[in-house]
Amino acid sequence: MSAMPKGPLLGFDYGTRRIGVAVGQGLTGTANPVAVVNARDGKPDWAEIETLVSEWRPIALVVGLPRHADGSDNELTPRVRRFARQLAGRTGLDVHTIDEHLSSVAAERTLQHGSRRGARDELDAMAAACILEDWLAQQHGYREEERGQ
Repeated sequence: MSAMPKGPLLGFDYGTRRIGVAVGQGLTGTANPVAVVNARDGKPDWAEIETLVSEWRPIALVVGLPRHADGSDNELTPRVRRFARQLAGRTGLDVHTIDEHLSSVAAERTLQHGSRRGARDELDAMAAACILEDWLAQQHGYREEERGQ
């Protein structure tokens, strides 16, 4: 467990066509979906990402790392690692990764619980919020059952 970051963070749910983005705070341990960035064949719209970074001025970035249920890499994992390295290089910010196992399922549940079925873009941004909240909880040393999930 490390010190909780003091300032905004951006979380990313990478996809080859869409990248969900969320903003969160270490103080509250919460995150909110903010945008979906389009990607073409896995190549992000870097201008849009740079605009979001400029707007939110995060102190660090968090990227969900897709893996199989057994913890091994899946076919998308190398592309996500590359995206995380590119984010660090382009922004000069620390980029953290966290296993995103079931983040889309959690996002779908959250959207359904809010009595609205989300569009694909909404789901991607909500998945980014779930990823960021999981990372923030990990920094606090919480386990999922302690957060009531």
